[in-house]
Amino acid sequence: MTIGKIIDGKAFAATLRDKVADRVTAFVEQTGRKPGLAVVLVGEDPASSVYVRNKGKMTVAAGMESMEFKRPDSIGEDDLLDLIEELNHDDRVDGILVQLPLPKHIDEAAVIAAIDPAKDVDGFHVVNAGRLATGQEALVPCTPLGCIMLLKDELGDLSGMEAVVVGRSNIVGKPMAALLLAENCTVTIAHSRTRDIASIVHRADIVVAAVGRAEMVKGEWIKPGATVIDVGINRVVDTEDGKGRIVGDVATAEALSHVRAITPVPGGVGPMTIAVLLRNTLVAAHARAGLAKPEGL
Repeated sequence: MTIGKIIDGKAFAATLRDKVADRVTAFVEQTGRKPGLAVVLVGEDPASSVYVRNKGKMTVAAGMESMEFKRPDSIGEDDLLDLIEELNHDDRVDGILVQLPLPKHIDEAAVIAAIDPAKDVDGFHVVNAGRLATGQEALVPCTPLGCIMLLKDELGDLSGMEAVVVGRSNIVGKPMAALLLAENCTVTIAHSRTRDIASIVHRADIVVAAVGRAEMVKGEWIKPGATVIDVGINRVVDTEDGKGRIVGDVATAEALSHVRAITPVPGGVGPMTIAVLLRNTLVAAHARAGLAKPEGL
C-alpha cells in the first residue's frame, strides 16, 4: 500500500518568513522606516492571547514594527471604532489586524468595514473580497493564500485541475475558491447542504477541507492521487483516556493510502497563516510607499 506524502507546512512557512525578512531589509533601506503591523486584541481569551503573542514575536523577528493594542472585553463598539480610525491615519501602521472573535456586543462586520482596505492585512474587508472575486489585485485572506502557496509548491501549474472546497466561509471557503479559479482550476464549493458530498469530493484532484467538523472528510471520499489541504483545527477528546487532541477536517489516517499528498494537523496550514500575514503586511507597506510589489511574494 502506497502512503501519501505529508506536506511540511512548518518548513514552507519558515522559508516564507525568511524571504519576507530579506525584503523587509530592502524596504527599510529604501524608505528609512520599518513596515508596521498593529494588532488589536479585545478581552482575555487564552487562545487569542497566545496567537497574538506569537504574531508579535514573528513580526519583530522579520524586522517589522509590532504594535499591540489590548482592550478589555467591556469596551464599547464606538470606542473600538475610534481606535481603528486612529490606526487608519497612523503613518507608522501599514497593516491592521483585529483579532477575532470579538465580544458579542460588538458587530464584527462593522469593525472589519471600518479598517482602511489598504491596511486590511486579514483581507476580510468587502473591498478586498470584491477585488479578489473579480480578479483584481487585493490583500487576500492569509489562510487561503497560504493554501494556494502549498498547492503550487507541491503540484506546480494547477491549470485544468478539478478542485473541491468543502466549506463556504468568508474567511476560507469563498476566497479559496476564488484563488483556485484564478489558477484556472474547475472549482466546486461543497457544504453542509450539499447532496452526495462524498461523490463530489471523489471527483477532485485537489480537496481543500475547511468546514470545521472533526474528520468529516473520510479516506474513501478521496480520489486516488488527489492532493488534500486540511484547514480544520478541531479539539476532540478520546473516550478511552479522556485526553484531548487536535485533528483536522479530514480523517488523515484513512486518507493517507489514497492521497498523493496531504497537510497534517497540526503543522500543515496553521504555520502558514502568520507567515502570510507578514507577507501581506510587507505588500501593504510597499503599496503605501508607492513601491512595486516585492518580487517572489
